[in-house]
Amino acid sequence: MQSFSDILLANNEYSAEQVDKIRQIIRTKNIAKGQILLRKGEMSSKGYFVKKGCLRCYSIDEKGKEHIFMFAPEGWMASDIATQLRNAASDLFIDALEDSEVEVFDLRQAAAEGFDVYQIFGTGTEKLINRIAVLQKRIIMLMSATAWERYEHFLGTYPNIAQRVPQRMIASYLGITPEALSKLRGDKAKK
Repeated sequence: MQSFSDILLANNEYSAEQVDKIRQIIRTKNIAKGQILLRKGEMSSKGYFVKKGCLRCYSIDEKGKEHIFMFAPEGWMASDIATQLRNAASDLFIDALEDSEVEVFDLRQAAAEGFDVYQIFGTGTEKLINRIAVLQKRIIMLMSATAWERYEHFLGTYPNIAQRVPQRMIASYLGITPEALSKLRGDKAKK
């Protein structure tokens, strides 16, 4: 798996000197399954690029129900961008679903070094726009798509993790019960 700095260099958005400076900010860390990287209410300027393993971002409502916002398998980034960009307490939890190797980068430190944090976080405007488009599609699907359509979209978005995460977490991501997901999977197997 490429490193985050290798991706920045490959996108030709930064010079080799700038990428070397970014590499000095990034720390590789091994995260144990179940380890929490961010808790709701915390302030954080860190982002996590997944080299190996899988993270999840989620919230827990006032009734104690978990709502999965996104998964971050290899090559994806996990962060609460809102806490970083508006200097507010996090709305999310981030934890490791598997033993993972992540590159941790601190956007405040990057800003102090003179980097455009919006560009680093999105690895450029195009990637940031793509992330916004994916989130917009997800919101629209949660409001209007059937459970089956959301499940198919999940499989297309995360083709390599459907067998790696528990069914209850996939159901949470889809906004359905684990029983409803089991029925969807059974119906899919029959087709």
